[in-house]
Amino acid sequence: MVQSGARRQAELLRRQGNRAYERQRFGAAIDLYTEAITLCPEVPEYYTNRALCHLKRNDWKRVEEDSSRAIELDRDSVKAYYMMGRALLERQDYDGAIKKLRKALDLGRVADPVGYMVEEIWHYFAKANDARWEEESSKRVCRLQELRETCVEALNQHHFLETFDRGAISEEVADAHSERLEHLNQVFDTALKADIPADVPDYLCCKLTLDIFRDPVITPSGVTYERAVIIDHLHNVGKFDPVSRKRLEPDQLVPNLAIKEAVQAFLDEHGWAYKT
Repeated sequence: MVQSGARRQAELLRRQGNRAYERQRFGAAIDLYTEAITLCPEVPEYYTNRALCHLKRNDWKRVEEDSSRAIELDRDSVKAYYMMGRALLERQDYDGAIKKLRKALDLGRVADPVGYMVEEIWHYFAKANDARWEEESSKRVCRLQELRETCVEALNQHHFLETFDRGAISEEVADAHSERLEHLNQVFDTALKADIPADVPDYLCCKLTLDIFRDPVITPSGVTYERAVIIDHLHNVGKFDPVSRKRLEPDQLVPNLAIKEAVQAFLDEHGWAYKT
């Protein structure tokens, strides 16, 4: 009876906290959620609600603390993984952020594949991946530039010693040296191209949005679409395949795992594609 009374009181405090949040009175909402947690510390929703208030105030340390506790209590909490990912992104722990946001995406796609939450999670998931790629790309470019300079210096030194031994610079030796330098620069230019944005292959892009796939599904006609986009089409336009024009029901959509793996492999090699 005592536990039941405490839970009822905690739920009342949660609802009051929700109203305070809606009015953007985040401090008051935090106090109310904290009281609810004091009464019932094993309810994950109280922590995610409080974490959201901390997020609105950019208090990322407390966002991380509350999200972590919520995950301990509920391993399937989309909001907890999402806010934890946001907090890790803010402190530039890109690997950690990507891991948590990917988990939030996977859970969110099961719970509500076309919901706003999935779109929002993807936005920050892509942002974290792009930030990691930018950081790693800068390091690679610096290392390649240093290595290029070292190799050029070694070739020039070799050329100097070769001409010194001969006692004069022959046209043959000069041409050979120029050719080596040209080949060397071609090698490094090719290596640097991996970090230069280019076009994403068509087969990795949805025919409706022209964007790279996130959650590809295939129809009985063999056409692959972005899940959220084709479901929206079926609900709001008509129950037919936009390309083949054949009748299509939502339960006929099947995950295209081959394309999903191909997209991930492409993104692993070309992190800039998360911006597309």
